[in-house]
Amino acid sequence: MSPLINPLLNARYEVKFQNGLECGGAYLKLLTESPQGIQAEEFSDKTPYTIMFGPDKCGATNKVHFIFRHKNPVSGEYEEKHLTAAPSARVSKLSTLYTLIVRPDQTYEIKINDESVKSGSLLEDFTPAVNPPEEIDDPNDSKPEDWVDTARIPDPEASKPEDWDEDAPREILDMDAEKPDDWLEDEPELIPDPNAEKPDDWDDEEDGDWVAPTVPNPKCIDASGCGKWERPMKKNPDYKGKWSAPMIDNPEYKGPWKPRRIANPNYFKDASPSKFEKIAGIGFELWTMQNEILFDNIYIGHSESEAAKFTKETWGVKYPVEQKLEDSEKPKVNDDIFGKSWKEDPVKFIMEWIHKFLDLARIDPVLAFKAMPLVGGGLVVSTLSALALLGGIISLLLAPVSLLS
Repeated sequence: MSPLINPLLNARYEVKFQNGLECGGAYLKLLTESPQGIQAEEFSDKTPYTIMFGPDKCGATNKVHFIFRHKNPVSGEYEEKHLTAAPSARVSKLSTLYTLIVRPDQTYEIKINDESVKSGSLLEDFTPAVNPPEEIDDPNDSKPEDWVDTARIPDPEASKPEDWDEDAPREILDMDAEKPDDWLEDEPELIPDPNAEKPDDWDDEEDGDWVAPTVPNPKCIDASGCGKWERPMKKNPDYKGKWSAPMIDNPEYKGPWKPRRIANPNYFKDASPSKFEKIAGIGFELWTMQNEILFDNIYIGHSESEAAKFTKETWGVKYPVEQKLEDSEKPKVNDDIFGKSWKEDPVKFIMEWIHKFLDLARIDPVLAFKAMPLVGGGLVVSTLSALALLGGIISLLLAPVSLLS
């Protein structure tokens, strides 16, 4: 591919995650032209690029990257500009088309499957911003030692009142409380379980003396309480806690310190960041936990109309076929399998399925469940539910008899 400089850039490619994508990314990189040329055998994440574009999904991260490297003409240093509020990637087992368009008016547009999902300005939507600030904090300025930036201080004139008792407890006994009349002081809160029995295999010599487990005392359920009654605590009205001086405005306060501002030595203004550095090749930075990821129909050019025509002839033909193939592989309900739509007569539809299952089960039960697992499973669940319901009814019928016996 011959080197190009971008009055308008249209980059698009297809990616197909045949096994889905749990954690990974598949970025298209437009590689920066260099005097040494593109060394394909040495391609890595360190290879200089002009634009990085494509899906990234792992954990909470799910976005379409758009990053471009921009050179500061004053310092000569490169800086990556990252798109803020990037759109979400669409992970599918079908061929997904990712498109990036950068126009000469400094606007961009991102499309997924030829649908616009994000657009904006190169000068406004990237972090850090393309153009640096005209002024910066002076890195050599420092806060004076006598600078006071504490706004409020304890009042140095205040003193603790003579009647302030720091030792008064937060809570005291409520001397007005009385033991409730129904308090069962002679009853313990827990009693040995009267229904517990020592296990047959319990060996007193090896296991020690058997002690029945305890359960809540039923006599305490309706009473205010059991066991020894103790006077409750209440908030101490005399409690004041540790005394501290009230806060007042600091008379020495000078406000927050800020370093003085100076002219930014690396300031510049680039009104046309879309004039990217020359591109001499492409590469895919691929990291993933899934295999069988396919790339196809890559287009890098200057014309939106040519790109649209290329898309129509490639992805536009392929994608509908993939959709139909995917739909054909999904299980479908045949509405007229018994000669009448289940939507029109669902009861008859279900009964005919059940009769067919039972007829097959009389010949071979195993084959019936294998051939019609949904019907067989439904019958099993229905039978168990009916038995449970019948058991509940019988229990209700027998309950009065047991009470009268």
